[in-house]
Amino acid sequence: MTDKKASMKAYWKRNLRYLLILLIIWFVVSYGFGILLVEPLNNIHIAGFPLGFWFAQQGSIYVFVVLIFVYVRLMNKLDKEFDVDEK
Repeated sequence: MTDKKASMKAYWKRNLRYLLILLIIWFVVSYGFGILLVEPLNNIHIAGFPLGFWFAQQGSIYVFVVLIFVYVRLMNKLDKEFDVDEK
């Protein structure tokens, strides 16, 4: 295998690892906090609203948006590391 092929394989392997980790975080926040743990979280109130309700309605969306920015930052660093960034 050539160096370029090996480099691209390592690049995509790390890219998929980033995606998997970020999607697991999103799943835990949206499904775990918004559905499975809603009852215990509802005992905590923020600004008059139960925390479980907040995660189910808005929290998972906010976390998803933050994860998009995290992914962009990670990919920019990864692109520079493997010299595939847009110059």
